[in-house]
Amino acid sequence: MSAADPRLSINQATIKYANLEEALKVTAGAGIQAIGLWREPVNEVGLDVAARMLSDSGLRFSTHCRGGFFTLPEGAERIAALDDNRRAIEETATLAAAGAEGSTAVLVLVAGGLPEGDRDLVGARERVRDAIGALAEDAKAAGVTLAIEPLHPMYASDRAVVSTLGEALDIAADFDAHVVGAAVDTFHIWWDPQVLEQIARAGREGRIATYQVCDWKTPLPVDVLLGRHYMGDGVIDFASLTEAVVATGYDRDIEVEIFNADIWADSAQNVVRRTAEAFTATVSPHLR
Repeated sequence: MSAADPRLSINQATIKYANLEEALKVTAGAGIQAIGLWREPVNEVGLDVAARMLSDSGLRFSTHCRGGFFTLPEGAERIAALDDNRRAIEETATLAAAGAEGSTAVLVLVAGGLPEGDRDLVGARERVRDAIGALAEDAKAAGVTLAIEPLHPMYASDRAVVSTLGEALDIAADFDAHVVGAAVDTFHIWWDPQVLEQIARAGREGRIATYQVCDWKTPLPVDVLLGRHYMGDGVIDFASLTEAVVATGYDRDIEVEIFNADIWADSAQNVVRRTAEAFTATVSPHLR
């Protein structure tokens, strides 16, 4: 196997069943230079231990997943959600400081779906804006960028009322670009007729906090959350999307984030190897 692209980052969700120790070991062992972490495996070992493990691995830290779920109405649950996001901001700052040179303090935010019995989509989106406003000063003080991730519209009811990059940028526009940006994830935005225009806009506004890639293939599984594939196995045009992102001046790590039960059932070593090969074939040629 040839050397992995130096901009490739393995999002830990791609090797879901690997604990933090194994995820770091397998990623570094494959010659990959960066990793995006998830809160649950970090919290299993504790933040201080996780930071030390990350530092010892020599890997860059590309993102922390995830914060968000902001659509709850006023009340104790919403307050608890905001407090949990403040903890996620602290985790992000600590891990970014522990990662190798070039690490980025980016916390990915999934907006949240419609609360049970709620049909007010506009109101839910406004609660997302309000929540980010409540967290912006915490993020600024910690040196963390909050990356609003638009999710494909099929998730609007239960996971994310923010469905397009344009919507994410409209919310982010209320805040400093170093504090609130957007996650550009090919799985979620490839279908959008305005995607290239909105990527260019994100670049002009300095809002691309992370670029994530994986492929879309139909038919989708019963659990549509698990419908992600290796790049090249589906229909996404990685050439046009990657070239659009590169044209904005984005020069940081690019994460591969895959949710797929069959891929998760494979060994972490095989998944990382296949991920690197797919990245080299589909994304790397458009980074130059």
